[in-house]
Amino acid sequence: MSDASRTPNELSKDNNTDDALIDLDAEFKASNVQEVLDKLDRELIGLVPVKTRIREIAALLLVGRVRQHLGLSAETPTLHMCFTGNPGTGKTTVALPMAEILHRLGYVREGHLVAVTRDDLVGQYMGHTAPKTKEVLKRAMGGVLFIDEAYYLYRPENERDYGQESIEILLQVMENQRDDLVVILAGYKDKIERFFHSNPGMRSRIAHHIDFPDCAVDELLSIGCLMLQQQNYQLSPKAQAALRDYMVRRRRLPHFANARSIRNALDRARLRQANRLFAAVGAKLTIQHVMTIEAADILASRVFQEGLPDDNTAP
Repeated sequence: MSDASRTPNELSKDNNTDDALIDLDAEFKASNVQEVLDKLDRELIGLVPVKTRIREIAALLLVGRVRQHLGLSAETPTLHMCFTGNPGTGKTTVALPMAEILHRLGYVREGHLVAVTRDDLVGQYMGHTAPKTKEVLKRAMGGVLFIDEAYYLYRPENERDYGQESIEILLQVMENQRDDLVVILAGYKDKIERFFHSNPGMRSRIAHHIDFPDCAVDELLSIGCLMLQQQNYQLSPKAQAALRDYMVRRRRLPHFANARSIRNALDRARLRQANRLFAAVGAKLTIQHVMTIEAADILASRVFQEGLPDDNTAP
């Protein structure tokens, strides 16, 4: 058997371990992580800095696994992460393949993702918070716990708030059971920074910080076209131009939420298309009519009429 086909663990058993050759490419292929990264590239438009960072973390984890097999690592590394960015930039979407990468490289047992917010962790009455937090942690063990808008756990202005109790439990588990759970905190960058300033113990447990930039207009247009394609819709050439104009205008308005905003805009456009087709009494429709979003379906938005967002996106 050649050295290239042997695992680091097998190589470490040789008498001349220091001189053994390690084929990282073979290790990477054996982990099937490339499959996850390729899927991320296909399904997530834009976010090149994020994808690059995920690949860098995957490389770090792969080398870390090899080092563990060679007896060069004494303890499980801290893998807790922080995803920062505006709504709709793909934080939850990226958390799913991140969990799969951690699983395939052997850093978590199951690789499932449990996504929660403050309401899932903090109780309204004394004695309710600890059981709620521990139940969530129990479900997440062996995988990844994704806490969206994690800074809402800390509300110092309310003396009777129980979020601090949840934070203390999380801190303990993040330190003592880091070999069985990875926690990802997510939210706006400035609010996360204030949260870390108020809770330095949480900051010290985060190993990887990834910032998710807002989508460019052309990226949003590509995302919208992909969303429609997945639902067997398409844009006419004029509708595509109208949608691009819509995104330019929408980005300037309050509560813009990137991919979430364009998804909501397309939901409204499909509603208008359905009503337009229904109003054409006696018309004979082809499959193209039913599939195609026209410019009028986009231009009827309040973004053009009143300069107001019409997607009801939460801030």
